[in-house]
Amino acid sequence: MKRVVLVALSLSLLVAWSAAPAAAQYKPEFKNSLVVGPTGPWGEAAAKFAELLKERTQGRINVKNYFAGQLFAGKQTNEFTLLNQGVADFALGSTINWSPQVKELNLFAMPFMYPSYRALDAVENGEPGQKLWKLIEAKGVVPLAWGENGFRQLTNGKRPVRAPADLEGLKVRVVGSPIFIDTFRALGANPINMNWGDAQTAFQQGTVDGQENPVVSVLIPFKLWTVHKNITLWNYAIDPLVLGMSKLTWDSLTPDDRDIVKKTAVEVMAWQKQGARAGLDGAMEAVENLKKNGMEVVTLTAAELAAFKAKTRPVYDKWVTEIGADLVKAAEKIVAGTK
Repeated sequence: MKRVVLVALSLSLLVAWSAAPAAAQYKPEFKNSLVVGPTGPWGEAAAKFAELLKERTQGRINVKNYFAGQLFAGKQTNEFTLLNQGVADFALGSTINWSPQVKELNLFAMPFMYPSYRALDAVENGEPGQKLWKLIEAKGVVPLAWGENGFRQLTNGKRPVRAPADLEGLKVRVVGSPIFIDTFRALGANPINMNWGDAQTAFQQGTVDGQENPVVSVLIPFKLWTVHKNITLWNYAIDPLVLGMSKLTWDSLTPDDRDIVKKTAVEVMAWQKQGARAGLDGAMEAVENLKKNGMEVVTLTAAELAAFKAKTRPVYDKWVTEIGADLVKAAEKIVAGTK
């Protein structure tokens, strides 16, 4: 009788142990890659995600954030590949930096396609966003939630820019992505691809005239008013973020922990989006902050914006083919219905 009880007890303990998502089954550290530092909505969201995930899994998933490109050694377009290969377990990355591996993500860099946050959200949450999710997952990365870096605005130290002619000959630091280079060449500028650290030195020395980046995540934290007195608010491209996970790592988790990861990602990235848009929707406090620091703010009229759109239309048409006509048309239809 005693032997039967001991066997039954042993079996019950074995079943309980195998069903529990024990911490020992997971690696001691899950790596999360970011191109930015820990400050601002982007970096702060990574810290919040790591904190909540550790708490909600009782320490089973311990995420360490590798800020400022520590994992990809300065070449930010390698981030997706590191994620695909499982070198990074998570990445909170820009669609711009992931577009070399998933060309359809250039949908968000189409010049002057998105007139508002509402239009962007509708595309992300609609059929185009769902298709992009499937394309990303087919390449070995599980997309968890959308985030945002923001609409990209133009600053320079030479002159106000109200028309394409004002960009003629200006040396503008751009993201090292073909669609951005095409866009600025079409506008008559001289696009310069360089890393951000070198660009800041070039701005101070006057060897590069301008740059394009979002207000909250870049212009304000880096106090660009110290080198550039002119800003044009033109929303020429938007820079969504994706919190993604290596499929190899995802498959190693229990179903319960996958559910925790997904729900936490959605919650944190909704919070991150709010931060990225703070002071840019409604009262525009962030823009007022730029003015207080001496920047001359140019807000384009509908007619002025139309001139930029016309000048970059050949770039738009070229990239419809690169991205895929069906995907672009689906996004255009949604945008037209949300203006």
